[in-house]
Amino acid sequence: MPALRLALDWTPNTNHTGFFTAQALGYYAEAGMALEILHPGQDNYQTTPARKLLRGQADIAVAPSESAISLHTKEKPAEAVAIAAILQQDLSGIAVLKESGIQRPAELAGRKYASYGARYEDQIVKTMVANDLGSAKGQAEAPLLSYPSKLGIWDTLLKGQADATWIFTNWEGVAAEQQGIQLRTFRMEDYGIPYGYSPVLLALGPTLRAAPNLFRRFLKASAKGFQYAAAHPQEAVSHLAPHVPSQDSAQIDLLKAQQLTGSAYLYDGQWGYMAPKRVEAFGQWLKTHHIEPADLDLHRIFSNEWLNG
Repeated sequence: MPALRLALDWTPNTNHTGFFTAQALGYYAEAGMALEILHPGQDNYQTTPARKLLRGQADIAVAPSESAISLHTKEKPAEAVAIAAILQQDLSGIAVLKESGIQRPAELAGRKYASYGARYEDQIVKTMVANDLGSAKGQAEAPLLSYPSKLGIWDTLLKGQADATWIFTNWEGVAAEQQGIQLRTFRMEDYGIPYGYSPVLLALGPTLRAAPNLFRRFLKASAKGFQYAAAHPQEAVSHLAPHVPSQDSAQIDLLKAQQLTGSAYLYDGQWGYMAPKRVEAFGQWLKTHHIEPADLDLHRIFSNEWLNG
């Protein structure tokens, strides 16, 4: 039975439930394939999902849209293709503790931001601050950037070692609420940034062309998993829970997180679709702000053709 290796972008959480549900319900086996799920907790995030993809350690990587674009503009470009969006809504944002008194992104100027070091992350955050200040890009005082251990970034915010960081409101946001910690979250779209899809599934063009039917079967089985998880959150939690790190499961109401996430999986009942206009808007924004100057064929980088299994 052919197998694919899927590299998650984080330790297992509700963004990934559909994969574990499809696995538990036998959807991949029914599709005549097996799936091995890898996650960063296995090596303390020493190797990013995109790097695992490039090194041949994974066949599919969970990553933000930025990775799909930036892999094409590296010194040694790679033919990365986003083949599906995991979420149809952006559930991420820049979070601060309410007790910090920070009311808006403009107040992050000169404050410490804990960064994951993603390709465009720092510039996106700086631009958000500048937009909120009403200043031309580059004229506003920028946040102070720090780069803690990726799996420890959330703790830097809680311990006051950073003033802000990027979170998923359906995961860290639920964890904070569970612990009685009040957050204030700033969303990209509210500050002039048409943020694209995050996360997406990435594969390499040559790998896709070598086994097109295998990837189509994978996406079809995964879609069934996410559709089931959206309709049956309690059962979906039972599929996800055995894979969630004990520290997370002790701090997060998994059912509440699943209920918040489930509504974002689908658009008109369909999982995975990437709207071309939304992709183009983010690509144009990157170019306009001189974050990514290259003229790229985004319709080749973000392709819905593999969803047609």
